[in-house]
Amino acid sequence: MEDVLLESLDDGLLTLVMNRPQVRNALSPELSQRLLDAVRRAETDPAVRAILLTGAGNAFCSGGDVKAMAAGGQTDTYDQRVRHLRARMEVSRLLHQMPKPTIALLRGAAAGAGLSLALACDIRIATPAAKLTTAFAKVGLSGDFGGTYFLPKIVGAARARELYMLGDILTGEQALAIGLVTRVFPDESIEEEARRIAMSLASGPTVALGYIKENLNLADHGDLGSAFDAEAMRHIRCAGTDDHREAAQAFVEKRTPVFKGR
Repeated sequence: MEDVLLESLDDGLLTLVMNRPQVRNALSPELSQRLLDAVRRAETDPAVRAILLTGAGNAFCSGGDVKAMAAGGQTDTYDQRVRHLRARMEVSRLLHQMPKPTIALLRGAAAGAGLSLALACDIRIATPAAKLTTAFAKVGLSGDFGGTYFLPKIVGAARARELYMLGDILTGEQALAIGLVTRVFPDESIEEEARRIAMSLASGPTVALGYIKENLNLADHGDLGSAFDAEAMRHIRCAGTDDHREAAQAFVEKRTPVFKGR
């Protein structure tokens, strides 16, 4: 039996590898559920301080399994299908909202729901030849896993409409130019570079990083007063953490701080 999701935890960094390379890591029901379960556990596991999400082989994730869709055989009612999809989509909300950094490493295809998963992450790192596309319109679908929520916030409303309606395929370099990904590294070094960035976050001040993420998420929909209130409360909370005291002591002693995530 193929293990459709590979999980490894190293010094606070949980690496999740979608492992269906023969179909470019398309999201089967089993893979979607495994991914959701893993991210849900990671949200509350103090041993996990950051998540690196990637795909096996030469793709990140090609989205839903279109061949399985074409095969049909669906017996659930409309309402049941909506509930099942909505439940699987929780993984995107968790990647976006969990108080820990999430990083997507993109090589090859990141399409449809696969792109949506990457958009839900805090940081996206790609190879120059990666192929990013919303893809939904080309298969007669409107989109799922949160892409229509995340993409306008990342690249702006007008560009998001264009990318969804036309379904253009962007290389990693083109995606970088419009801010769709945050960094691009050559194929031969992307694993090392992505891990370096992810480990720097996993070894960082976890409480503060979580509050930074919550502040930025609030800025998407909250008013200025609410944002200021949240900043003040979270900033003072951070001032009482062991990590802040360690950073202050390290500053005095002219050394690099060693954060414990508390």
